[in-house]
Amino acid sequence: MHVCQVTFSPTGGTQRVADIVSEGLGAVAERIDLTDPDLDLASVNLDEEDVVVISVPSYGGRVPAFASQRLAQVHGGGARAVLVCVYGNRAYEDTLAELEDVARAAGFCVVAALAAVAEHSIMRQYATGRPDDADRAALSDMARRIAEKLSGPNADAAPAGVPGSRPYKKAGGATLVPKGDKSCVSCGRCAQRCPARAIDPASPRKTDAARCIGCMRCVAECPQGARKVNAALVAAASAAMKKACSVRKEPELYL
Repeated sequence: MHVCQVTFSPTGGTQRVADIVSEGLGAVAERIDLTDPDLDLASVNLDEEDVVVISVPSYGGRVPAFASQRLAQVHGGGARAVLVCVYGNRAYEDTLAELEDVARAAGFCVVAALAAVAEHSIMRQYATGRPDDADRAALSDMARRIAEKLSGPNADAAPAGVPGSRPYKKAGGATLVPKGDKSCVSCGRCAQRCPARAIDPASPRKTDAARCIGCMRCVAECPQGARKVNAALVAAASAAMKKACSVRKEPELYL
């Protein structure tokens, strides 16, 4: 089985889930990083011999618009797609349904979909340390079941019961925009690693709010811990999510 990954994982949680699922299907032959703005995705051509694990985080119950735009440039060529939605233990709402639509429009044959939990990229107290050992065991079993489907007579059958509404829910509110504080040493790593090119290398403490997608990669990768979002806004968002995040959510599979 020729396994490929197409992943949008700014802070690493989605990548960890994608790796667990991919490992259960076979050795990954190719990795396509949707966060790389220099990658010419229009030149990526897959075909029916490929099994592609397409993984994105859920942003407010939707596929990140930046990820959708990037995925739409890939030529699926009839490759069988396993869709992976990763969320921070609140809810993923219309993310899988939207990802299914985007993948089909790009020429993929969607055969399975799953949702899994990873540590929240902003409010780290939610789903801390996930995916954990229990997640790994569940996801590995799901990958085994997907592999069985791919080797059977219904390999190209669409997954049943994928949740989500069409039209999708309205996209989330204002983006939380990280900025550099006085501990910033202007190393430029945040600007180099920003998927949206929202940080000027010459003035990295600032962020172009119009371009920022709130992915938190700059926060996660700053070696000085100098990138931060507004503490009051984070506290308010955290309080609003507390009840929804209080019960552990488990991985879900749709075959």
